[in-house]
Amino acid sequence: MQAERTAQDEIGRRRYLALWFPFLPIDRLRIARPDLWTAQGEGPGVVVEQVRGAMRLATLDADALALGLTPGMTLADARAREPDLRVFDADPHGDQDWLERLCDGCARYTPVAALDSPFGLMLDITGCAHLWGGEEMLAREATKRLERHGMRVRHALAGTAEGAHALCRFPVGATADEDAALRRLPVEALRLEEGSAVALRRAGLRTVGDLAARPAAVLASRFGEEAVDALNNLLGLGRRPLAPRQLRPAIRIERRFAEPMGSTAFALRTLEEMAAEAGDRLSERGQGGRRFEALFFRSDGLAFPLRVETGLPVRDAPAIMRLVQERIDALSDPLDPGFGFDMLRLTVPQTEPMAPTQLALEGGEARREESVSALVDRLSIRAGRARIQRLHPRDSHIPEQAQLALPAVESRAPMNWPQGAQEEPPMRPLHLFDPPQPIDVVAEVPDGPPHRFRWRKVLHEVTRYEGPERIAPQWWTASDGALGGESVGLTRDYYRVEDARGRRYWIFRHGLYGAEAEHPGWYIHGLFA
Repeated sequence: MQAERTAQDEIGRRRYLALWFPFLPIDRLRIARPDLWTAQGEGPGVVVEQVRGAMRLATLDADALALGLTPGMTLADARAREPDLRVFDADPHGDQDWLERLCDGCARYTPVAALDSPFGLMLDITGCAHLWGGEEMLAREATKRLERHGMRVRHALAGTAEGAHALCRFPVGATADEDAALRRLPVEALRLEEGSAVALRRAGLRTVGDLAARPAAVLASRFGEEAVDALNNLLGLGRRPLAPRQLRPAIRIERRFAEPMGSTAFALRTLEEMAAEAGDRLSERGQGGRRFEALFFRSDGLAFPLRVETGLPVRDAPAIMRLVQERIDALSDPLDPGFGFDMLRLTVPQTEPMAPTQLALEGGEARREESVSALVDRLSIRAGRARIQRLHPRDSHIPEQAQLALPAVESRAPMNWPQGAQEEPPMRPLHLFDPPQPIDVVAEVPDGPPHRFRWRKVLHEVTRYEGPERIAPQWWTASDGALGGESVGLTRDYYRVEDARGRRYWIFRHGLYGAEAEHPGWYIHGLFA
């Protein structure tokens, strides 16, 4: 009962835990690339990036800062002070990926974890702290786990995300009153533009408390509404929602282990049991999952995500595990348990209704559809989500915009392709050129059919033709009918033609003589089978 009252008290007021990694690029290199780190010697480490043609320091480790080096200093000046620097190129994508993995690992503490730039995380621990013995115990557990992994981290607790962010980066010393600590922060903690912070200091406003003592209308008239909004958010007078990295899924299943589990095979068997449990829950709801996400939490604080998608809703555990195994086989790095997995989590963030199906008596339309969908799912995992595509019809009479090539695993509302008469030849070719290729045509003026055309230095004599089929541009969006980057679309007259060798082409005249163009161009848009 006491734990329930504690949780209810926490829910009534928001509490945030900020984690900041001041040396994240350096720590990532030291942990993920120890060979590269040791190959540079034993001097201080810095990460450099090119700024306006000069190499400048972006991130420094503690030893480099102790020598008086600062971010923004040129590499040449830094080497003049310390010749034994260990220099590494900046890799913002690698740092972002590393930070996202740390954020996924913090999902063990709260379901609401967000990225907090630069090099920080923000955890909404409202209603979660009592599970760890209190806020301080939760913060101590999170920082110890990250430090065991090799990350140097600072933390701070506050009633607002902005307050936790500021206290983490601008420590003001121990104090029992959180509001007093916030008011002792420098004005740089408001994260205003550099010019605004300088103007505040010149006006004698050096701390957040100095700003809070002034009327809001005076601050807004002199320094802008941004300064007032930032001050209110920091002190809790305003509320800015936190955007979590992972939204709350429809189904979530967890398994925690008393001792870290060092066998990947046993972890996969446990994941299969969790997939079967998720299938049972989906069956009770009459639903199937379209996306499944498994998180393998390592004891050192990192989390390895595995995500699979399906073209049709499924809830069969063996089918899910076959896709998971395909994903593992396609990984460039193996699923390394390190010192062991201490928790597994399976979520189903996307579900769809899935009615019971019955096979037809002749046996097989539903089964064929499921087998094709399973093949598409496996190929999408092996080759990549965007590599396997499916054409979807689009409501447009412009030929090149009548369909969209989308990932085959994406779900779209069913639409029927336009069908012609069974005994008539197709109105559109199977292959379209993008963009249409220009050709030289001999035709009657002003709107006669083509008699011969030259394409790719080869002359073609037209023996049969059918047309024209006139396609006007979309007047409500003139650029939709444009061709080759033109700002205004022109009318197109399409012809289906056959040359003397029996080859069939789809060509068109772009523009009307006199009315739209003085000399309309001709293009070949597609080839008939």
